[in-house]
Amino acid sequence: MHTRITKLLEIEHPIIQGGMAWVAEYKLASAVSKAGGLGLIGAANAPADWVRDQIRSAKRETEKPFGINIMLMSPYADQVAQLAADEGVKVVTTGAGNPEKYMKMWKEAGIKVIPVVASVALAKRMERCGADAVVAEGCEAGGHIGENTTMVLVPQVADAVSIPVIAAGGIADGRGIAAAFMLGAEGVQMGTHFVVTDECQVHDNYKERIIKAKDIDSRVTGRSTGHPIRVLRNEMTKRYLELENQGAGFEELEELTLGGLRKAVIEGDIKNGSVMAGQIAGMVKERMSCRTLIEKLVQETETVMKGIKIYE
Repeated sequence: MHTRITKLLEIEHPIIQGGMAWVAEYKLASAVSKAGGLGLIGAANAPADWVRDQIRSAKRETEKPFGINIMLMSPYADQVAQLAADEGVKVVTTGAGNPEKYMKMWKEAGIKVIPVVASVALAKRMERCGADAVVAEGCEAGGHIGENTTMVLVPQVADAVSIPVIAAGGIADGRGIAAAFMLGAEGVQMGTHFVVTDECQVHDNYKERIIKAKDIDSRVTGRSTGHPIRVLRNEMTKRYLELENQGAGFEELEELTLGGLRKAVIEGDIKNGSVMAGQIAGMVKERMSCRTLIEKLVQETETVMKGIKIYE
């Protein structure tokens, strides 16, 4: 499973852990990196001081490469972008915005820049401005999503750019990884499955909700506001969707979800919190360490790839 992504990022396996807000902190990121993948610290809306502490803590845990995910809509995006260069972070992934204004600084600092994209147009633009790779994320993913599925997005992005493509959204096991490779990807990014690993610091209620999820438990809220978010259904999503159907305004809907992710991740409120998870939640059935998960994924992928038959 050596691809341009493993060479680019200097990792053993082409598996990247998603930079999930409130979830992806240094303990999870360093565990994934030590296991041969690429761990990410999710900066989200956190101030630069918090991100600095996370980066330095991860460096104490591992000498392996790890990265940070920067949400470009964050009020602290400028400071965190500068911090990434100052701290010598190996990889930066970006979402919720355009990272072009930081590219020169990051490239001069030797950072590998990998924007998350939901369209061919954005992927091509990111290649033009110097991105080293892109994550093509389909709407099966948890959290903020676009419109295209992974199945249709990845091959179109792979055809449109010459830089490596990483597939994300709807990938839970070796079958999904093998499928992503067949679509033209050279690596995968996974979030939901890493949430239930031993090293992930989220509340046990959050982990158990994912493990108990069924295939029909995924919901998308916020379509009416232009900010769709995929979560697992609960009392909050039921009320939210009812209000959306009634034509509620942005402020009323925003009030309902304010602090919702923190409620779920930190407090364990899986009834009224925002339990972000991908559509593959129904495929996640057990907890395990990051190393065990990555070894399992690699073995499954190799088994599937060896079993593929080309018919003449």
